Amino acid sequence: MFKGLLSSLLVLVLVATTSIMVKSEKATVKKQKRVPQTLSRGWGDQLIWAQTYEEALFWARSRSKPLMVIFHMDDCPHSQALKKAFAKDKEIQTLADEHFILLNLVYETTDKHLSPDGQYVPRILFVDPSMTVRADITGRYSNRIYAYEPNDMKLLLSNMQRAKTFLKTEL
Repeated sequence: MFKGLLSSLLVLVLVATTSIMVKSEKATVKKQKRVPQTLSRGWGDQLIWAQTYEEALFWARSRSKPLMVIFHMDDCPHSQALKKAFAKDKEIQTLADEHFILLNLVYETTDKHLSPDGQYVPRILFVDPSMTVRADITGRYSNRIYAYEPNDMKLLLSNMQRAKTFLKTEL
């Protein structure tokens, strides 16, 4: 009888311990769960982003909108700073949402026209619906022509308006 009681007690302790461990593991998993990464990668979660360069070109052509391509890296401090400024600027977000096809890339494309002055990050280029890279829409730096910094948001907004305006008058 004593052995049966001891066995029952041991089983109860084992079940209780296992139950506590499972609850603890579930709590740990919940704390570690991350929100799935969207195509925006933090550049504007409410915006619609193309998944690939080819898809973005198709959308630009079929919707007659300019394409804005943002090259960046997740671990680059300059890219992170520009991303925060871009995502926080309401005028840029609105203009991008209404008038542009958007693509952000953390890798280089095979189209060499998208790296006319080198492969650096962050850089932003515009492509019109005729699939022409707008080499004339540049940032303010002579050594990195398509680079922007967080304090260049007014210039970027102006360049976005130029890309949109040129589209209307030239095509």
